[in-house]
Amino acid sequence: MSGIIVSPSILSADFANLERDIKLAEKAGADWIHVDVMDGHFVPNITIGVPVVRSLRKVTDLTLDVHLMIENPDKYIEDFAMAGADIITFHYEAADNPDNVIKLIKSFGKKVGMSIKPATSPDVVLPYLKSLDLVLVMTVEPGFGGQKFMPDCAAKIPLIRQQDERVIIQVDGGINAETAKICTDKGANSLVAGNYIYKSENIAEAVKSLR
Repeated sequence: MSGIIVSPSILSADFANLERDIKLAEKAGADWIHVDVMDGHFVPNITIGVPVVRSLRKVTDLTLDVHLMIENPDKYIEDFAMAGADIITFHYEAADNPDNVIKLIKSFGKKVGMSIKPATSPDVVLPYLKSLDLVLVMTVEPGFGGQKFMPDCAAKIPLIRQQDERVIIQVDGGINAETAKICTDKGANSLVAGNYIYKSENIAEAVKSLR
């Protein structure tokens, strides 16, 4: 794995051919597979759930990077863990007690991520950093693919990196070769990209360009 972890988002893949598109990402050199789970409540869109994660686990050995954009995430942690998620990322804004969610994810032997929306200060993450494996900085409003990168959100990255050199800082939203460099220069080391990878004429080149 390179220093920059590339995690293609299947939100932009062909849902009728998910296995094919995951294999394309594997062959292109992707490190992880990013799975966006939306409930129509925390965000206005509805995507996929536990059965799809379980199916994906059967067709890839890549890390399944599951991003829960859902209310009451603690109610569903066990299901996603048992389905084969390797990393479970929940939203700070959706958790009544983030410490409890972190402990629950860890109890299943999974890596823990915490995500923050564009309007949320990075300061909210700092008390939990030592317990987290990953912090996901959203650079678009969560809920839909294909949105434009919000550069102000990237300013959160160095504020988090200064507090913890160990934690993976992931960025999701409007990522392409240009915005990826903005983020990695600020200290991000994991990039989620959907349209940029899956709508590209050459997926391998798209993945390579993010590094």
